[in-house]
Amino acid sequence: MENEKEERRPRVVLLALDQGKFDARRSLDELAALAEADGMEVAAEVVQRRQTPEAGTLLGEGKVAEARLVCMNTGAELAVFDGELTGSQLRNLSAALQVEVIDRTMLILEIFRSRAATNEGKLQTELALLRYQLPRLQGLGESLSRQGGGGGGGGGARRGAGETKLELDRRHIDRRIEHLEGKLKELEKRRGETRRARRKNNVPVVALVGYTNVGKSSLMNALCGAEIFEADMLFATLDPTARKLTLPSGLTVILVDTVGFVSRLPHHLVEAFKSTLEEAAYADVIIKVADAADGEAMAQLAVTDEVLDSLNCGDIPQLVVYNKCDLEGAVSFDPAVLLTSAKTGRGLPELLARLDEVLAHRVRTIEVLLPYDTLSLAELMRSRGSIAEEEYRPEGLYCRGTVRVDDLHKFEPYLLEH
Repeated sequence: MENEKEERRPRVVLLALDQGKFDARRSLDELAALAEADGMEVAAEVVQRRQTPEAGTLLGEGKVAEARLVCMNTGAELAVFDGELTGSQLRNLSAALQVEVIDRTMLILEIFRSRAATNEGKLQTELALLRYQLPRLQGLGESLSRQGGGGGGGGGARRGAGETKLELDRRHIDRRIEHLEGKLKELEKRRGETRRARRKNNVPVVALVGYTNVGKSSLMNALCGAEIFEADMLFATLDPTARKLTLPSGLTVILVDTVGFVSRLPHHLVEAFKSTLEEAAYADVIIKVADAADGEAMAQLAVTDEVLDSLNCGDIPQLVVYNKCDLEGAVSFDPAVLLTSAKTGRGLPELLARLDEVLAHRVRTIEVLLPYDTLSLAELMRSRGSIAEEEYRPEGLYCRGTVRVDDLHKFEPYLLEH
């Protein structure tokens, strides 16, 4: 049955207009990866190079006719345009090609929708989808049912005199948007309470951020041994995932994995999904991850920096990591940059050591002699720090190790002078 399902993946044709404004080849490769991530099979590509787009379809009449033939010959059920389309452009292209047409943003939204796991992620996805659909209602047609949004939902009985289905859909979406915005504000307050609780416990937060598909989830698994979903596909992670990580010093931190980005991600999507990225704004350290084997690693980091700047993360300590350094094509970079491989483990001890350096102000190395009636302090040292050496002596338990700075006052009476 699994194989049958695999064979029935919808076949799609990718459409693009190359005006020379960006690397169209790379963008199309990324669009193909997005389509694969959404369970589609890319059957063909149709690209037109021209400076001035056709108003109604972006592509010229001849290229639209060619795309129609390609869709027919490949048995494609869908065409995906590499860019944003208006409602009328969607409608015109769909009518000309005789297949459903969606654009790059709609595809990204659909992936977000299928990946969302938490309640907040689902609400954010629906909100972004509705905001996107609202100005395009007339042109979306089948895409509304495809993405599960925008319908009037039994609105016929409520329709006033002369009220069209389009107007009803618009009112329905407006109300739903208002409702979702209210729900998300409530969740934002709760998230603030969770962060305050973390700060009260004084547990440092380390956020993994970066371009999508650079291996952040794999890196998290390699560091924490945590079984979170990882896959070699774009947008494998949507909702922030937090795991406990103990550094070599014994300091415990919370490692947070966040949703990745793609090039030319529309700004309104960045805004819509900001809540999934705000973990970075409240982190004590940010690890910026790029793909060491990708020639566009610098561009990936530029996208990451752009987003971090929009979240006012400039004052937070940041480490740069080039992951996947085991792959062919990976090259050496600036010594300040950490090379890692989640697959082979290369560079992971160095990354942990660097985190310890950055967070060194949170722990102290001490030597104490604990009377036998204070052995609970040894347990505190073990659970919230680390013990490198211990020895039972007639006058008490000798311990050498690390403790958190906020626990230091409890050990002061028993510190050994040097």
